[in-house]
Amino acid sequence: MKQRYFIWLSYNGTHYHGWQIQPNGISVQEQLQKAISLLLRKPTDVIGAGRTDAGVHARTMVAHFDGEKIEDLTLFVKKLNGVLPNDIAVRELKRVKSNAHARFDALSRTYEYWISPEKDPFHLESAARIHSSLDFEAMNKAAAVLSEYLDFTSFSKLHTDVKTNNCTITQAYWKKRGDLWVFTITANRFLRNMVRAIVGTLLKVGRGQLDTNAFRAIIEAKDRGQAGTSAYAHGLYLIDISYPKTIFEQDECTNPTLSNVQPE
Repeated sequence: MKQRYFIWLSYNGTHYHGWQIQPNGISVQEQLQKAISLLLRKPTDVIGAGRTDAGVHARTMVAHFDGEKIEDLTLFVKKLNGVLPNDIAVRELKRVKSNAHARFDALSRTYEYWISPEKDPFHLESAARIHSSLDFEAMNKAAAVLSEYLDFTSFSKLHTDVKTNNCTITQAYWKKRGDLWVFTITANRFLRNMVRAIVGTLLKVGRGQLDTNAFRAIIEAKDRGQAGTSAYAHGLYLIDISYPKTIFEQDECTNPTLSNVQPE
């Protein structure tokens, strides 16, 4: 009988065409599938919790796959890291119930967007360099209204195949972290390009081109053409994904370490 596994990994997205397998570019999903298939000695599909676009990073991505029983999960993780490229690292492997799904069972997802206000050679590929001065207090006032809305069509990539553009945002704020400004946003789900579109529009607020009322009007317009240009991909990070405790095998949820496990 097949066992389903959840796998937690991190990656630097600089050299990848996003998470999802692409016909004309290398992806994180492709690299992970190859590595797992090699160790299991049979073709193995890996299903991710979502997609990240080309150049976007992940501190925490979760995926699932089915395979024969793996006796030593820690050793399997070590072997995976030995065959994966240096910019992809597996952090943890857990047994889950056979119907658990990395995408559909996720309760929430958290992203961060990193901005470097100064030229910094150590943040060339890890944070977006913004040349203009920004009013982060105004940006936080505008960001606070996001939780009052459900329909985020104005921040969605056009012509996607989703049935609804409704999302429940539970937090959205800017905070100084060392020499960076970091935007943190959590929701039950995100639309394609949504976080980068929100950040791009909040940057207009920070430059004094929009106020909070204008930001509200953009959300209510439900028109992508009203919002700002999407922010650069390399400043965006998928940070966390939470799951209900009930999807894990009993022996896997007694002491969760890296996974964000929520009670029933």
